[in-house]
Amino acid sequence: MRKLIPIVAVLLLLAACGQSYEESKRLSREQRREAMRKDSAALKIAVLPTLDCLPFYVAQHYQLFDTLNGGVRLKFYHSQIDCDTAMERGRVEGAVTDLVRAMRMSNRGTKLRYVIATNAYWQLITNRNARIKQLKQLDDKMVAMTRFSATDMLTDIARDSAQLKPERIYKVQINDLGVRMQMLQNNEMDALWFTEPQATMARMMKNSVVMDSRDVKLQLGVVTFREKEMRRQARGKQLSLFIRAYNQACDSINKNGVAYYKDIIKERCKMKSSVIDSLPKNIHYAHAVGPRQQDVKAVEQWLQKTDVKNGSK
Repeated sequence: MRKLIPIVAVLLLLAACGQSYEESKRLSREQRREAMRKDSAALKIAVLPTLDCLPFYVAQHYQLFDTLNGGVRLKFYHSQIDCDTAMERGRVEGAVTDLVRAMRMSNRGTKLRYVIATNAYWQLITNRNARIKQLKQLDDKMVAMTRFSATDMLTDIARDSAQLKPERIYKVQINDLGVRMQMLQNNEMDALWFTEPQATMARMMKNSVVMDSRDVKLQLGVVTFREKEMRRQARGKQLSLFIRAYNQACDSINKNGVAYYKDIIKERCKMKSSVIDSLPKNIHYAHAVGPRQQDVKAVEQWLQKTDVKNGSK
């Protein structure tokens, strides 16, 4: 009898462990289902480590998105193409991108609603060792850009302005912003397109700016949402509340200045304090309004010309 007592105790302990394991699995499944439910209900937006996304980061930091039914989930990517892929595959409802990529995505079947024209601008920055000071010196040089994007279109504008033949500028597709910066630091590229804050970092390294998208009067930054999703009543309500929170964040940045949010920029954009301190002081964030018709028309013309050249039509 005495021998049976330890055996029974062990069996009871094993049974308890078994129940605990099964209970743990059940809870884990329930937790996963609940996490998926919350993620599905949230308004998911693809963002980049760039300064045009600052209102998103500020709104999230100060919990301005908490009024939304389901909340907002920011999904972080390192390239526009990754953001677009997430949009096309339905992983996110919205994305920060540019007008060229957004309109091409719409043309390819993913209908989008253009909600916000951002303050993004792009600078063509040349490697200081290449000693390129003018656009005409880009002859027979490599330019890092993203295909079918604002930087692709701007490269063509730069080439035409310098009266260079298409084959005389080599477009090199480098999508990841971090990789693009490393290529500049390692002297692996003649010229590269950057927006802020990466553009400021590149300038601080004594590299020259040979073109600025603002000089050609183009505003190509945009925030888009999937049209199909936004037609749903619940999503439409979320979008209205999102715009309100976005506008509040813009007001806060304009009041306090970009430098006030140094810690947020440092965390989200992976920038040093010295770069953030050197950012332009006149950066302004406008309330949510769609893109200008003149920008839409310019992109339409470029896309049509490019598609014809590539035999897409």
